[in-house]
Amino acid sequence: MTVMKTSVRNFLAHKGRMALSAIAVLLSVAFVCGTLVFTDTMTATFDKLFGSTASDVTISAKKVDDAQETGRPDTVPASLQQTLVKVPGVVSSYPDVTSDKVTVADARTNKSISPSTGAPTIVSNWDPTETKAVELSTGHTPRGPTDAVIDADTAKKHHLKIGDSLRVIAAPGDFHVTISGIVTFKTTNPGAAVIYVETSTAQAKLLGDTKAYTGYGLTAAKGVSDDRLKADVTAAIGSKYTVDTAAETKKKDKDDVGSFLNFMKYAMLGFAGISVLVGIFLIVNTFSMLVAQRTREIGLMRALGSSRRQINRSVLVEAVLLGITGSVLGIGGGIGLAIGLMKLMGKAGMKLDTSELTIKATTPVVGLAIGVVVTVISAYIPARRAGKISPMAALRDAGTPADGRAGKIRATIGVLICAVGAVALIGAGKSDKASSGGGLLGLGVLFSLVGFVIVGPLLAGVIVRAVSAVVLRFFGPMGRLAERNALRNPRRTGATASALMIGLALVAGMSVVGSSMVASADDQLDKSVGADFILQPDGGQPLTPALVSAIKSAQHIEHFTEYAGVNAKVTLPDGKTVTKQFSAVTPTYADDLRLKTVKGKLTDAYAPNGMSVNEGYAKDHHIKIGDELPVAMVGGTPTKLRVNVITSDDTTVDHGAWYTNLATAKKYLPADKQPLDQIMFAKAESGKAKEAGASLTAAVKDYPQLKVRDQSDFKDLIHKQVNQLLYMIYGLLGLAIIVAILGVVNTLALSVVERTREIGLMRAIGTSRRQLRRMIRLESVVIALFGALVGLGLGLGWGTTGQRVLASQGLGVLEIPWPTIIAVFIGSAVVGLLAALLPAFRAGRMNVLNAIATD
Repeated sequence: MTVMKTSVRNFLAHKGRMALSAIAVLLSVAFVCGTLVFTDTMTATFDKLFGSTASDVTISAKKVDDAQETGRPDTVPASLQQTLVKVPGVVSSYPDVTSDKVTVADARTNKSISPSTGAPTIVSNWDPTETKAVELSTGHTPRGPTDAVIDADTAKKHHLKIGDSLRVIAAPGDFHVTISGIVTFKTTNPGAAVIYVETSTAQAKLLGDTKAYTGYGLTAAKGVSDDRLKADVTAAIGSKYTVDTAAETKKKDKDDVGSFLNFMKYAMLGFAGISVLVGIFLIVNTFSMLVAQRTREIGLMRALGSSRRQINRSVLVEAVLLGITGSVLGIGGGIGLAIGLMKLMGKAGMKLDTSELTIKATTPVVGLAIGVVVTVISAYIPARRAGKISPMAALRDAGTPADGRAGKIRATIGVLICAVGAVALIGAGKSDKASSGGGLLGLGVLFSLVGFVIVGPLLAGVIVRAVSAVVLRFFGPMGRLAERNALRNPRRTGATASALMIGLALVAGMSVVGSSMVASADDQLDKSVGADFILQPDGGQPLTPALVSAIKSAQHIEHFTEYAGVNAKVTLPDGKTVTKQFSAVTPTYADDLRLKTVKGKLTDAYAPNGMSVNEGYAKDHHIKIGDELPVAMVGGTPTKLRVNVITSDDTTVDHGAWYTNLATAKKYLPADKQPLDQIMFAKAESGKAKEAGASLTAAVKDYPQLKVRDQSDFKDLIHKQVNQLLYMIYGLLGLAIIVAILGVVNTLALSVVERTREIGLMRAIGTSRRQLRRMIRLESVVIALFGALVGLGLGLGWGTTGQRVLASQGLGVLEIPWPTIIAVFIGSAVVGLLAALLPAFRAGRMNVLNAIATD
């Protein structure tokens, strides 16, 4: 009980010194809890939506793995309805026609109303199954072939009202509808744009078949279970179709979005983990400095009879109190963060209602556990150090320096771990395969990071002196004092800089990989792509036949090239059967892509019943020129294709692609399984590039999902996509860097307290407040630049190795983003200045006599 009272008293006495450590715990726990609440709310929202739309029993076409992209959903025959209504226990059977393989445009402006978040645009027939989740708020339901009902969120976002015309672009053909009604979702709409049309219109325009539906929703009679009805329906219609209960339908829908939600959840938790790691350095420093400052106090306690265990326990209890305080606040902050993310997603188009905020019982438990466990682990070494303080320490000054022998052992261990990391990184860079190289890269990153953290104090003595020689030489005595202060406790300086080092190393590494990705793509486009124009729809939709016809109507074009993905099962020479996607193209693709080959000419891949294989796969599976491989197009008839070409893997464009002639692929597929083009290329007539571009733009003006891009535009698109990814990563890493900055502030603040008497003496012998503040600011800048130099250097090594590992995947150009690196380095100096503002102000405000009298 005495230990507890002492711990609480010390905690309350030093609560100001603990504040920044508590904020670090708060931010880390808030990130974790915010992620859990946000993703749990999204999951619950989708579950509620899926549960509200699921029929008691649903009949749909059997899913075919790796089916061809035809632009039409799979269907079941309309004649099945006659059988279903006769099944015992079926109260009603509603046919369903739903497609998300569409683009919908506002006919007034010809602008797409598809969500920008990646959520689907869904066009469905108006039936009780699909409309369970909505209620009509304005207008009337579809009564004829030109009527349509739209959801209120989409209508509001695009300023649509009753009487406005929409154009639906689908594979069977384009059609116009007029908004006759607006519906509101009973549950939260996660962001999809939903349009309802009359059933026969949906059949004809979405499926191209008035004798088919995409499925049926059955309602069970009272007292008939879903499982019983499923068994009776299966017995009546056989095993040709998929029959699911409401629970099974809900689970399938949940699984469809579950992989995305889980990826987002674990990615965000990964960045939260980085913040937690950085926070550990802050907490270790805090407790190390507090223990050092209380050396005499602890020595007196030992002299009065306190055991090592009691002193150790006292420090750990303070850590528990800090962890609980920071965690409780962090849990509340996490809920606030989740609400903020939901509001942000709402502005982006994904509607998440805060009234459906989901806080599982495990979330606060996880947050509290993380905060307390991390804090206790961080405080363990300082607590052990406190327990080793002898009663004689009461006669010495506070802040007794650490044992030099322990420092040497630490440095030796750190150097050895760094060496292991360096060997792993070198091995990764020299690896021929991305899989093995990736494993070595991960080990290299881990060991080099841990090694540099351990050798931080050793590096501090070298790098701080080097930085000081360049940066501080212009600031006279205050510059020299700042250098000595930074070197006074290398362990503390190293730990403070290491927190910043981690975040900046990841930023630098990702920057190198991202820049190399862009540079490699640019290089490959310049070297390989001969087409003048690249025609690819946005949103992942294929090119509809009508759109292809519109493209081909353009003038001043020497040739067009069509490109489709065709899935097929291929039997290899060793007898193993694998599923591969062929790049099925028209023969002019050989002119549009100047791809290097290892054996054969690229044009031979497009010969009738010809194909190509990439060199890595050919080598691994002993495929050679002249081999005839059994190929079964998914949904089509088997045949044999002859390997005429082995292509080089040294490319970014179409890396690892297998080619065949589009006509060959279509030959072995039935009419309803013909693949749609994913992309098209156009080569302008000599000297007519400008006219061809204008003609293409005019030809596709009615199709908002397609933009005509020349090579420069396509490069800009790649740059934009990579930059968006990098900015998102930088944003997530920003929390770790903020925690690291708090670490610098905390170290300086506690250092000022530790040096109170020294500061008083400096003021007494004539040092001005301005000079004192400058000294502390310069010390902070040196620590920040130390962390930046080590972090950026480490990140450059990781990024360079990553580029070498991915070189076999087409990332052949190493690009160092020097403007980013320099900006981060300069920004680190600015961060150092800002971090020192409060500690420097506090030092300058000290009363000279009180400071000198401080014990």
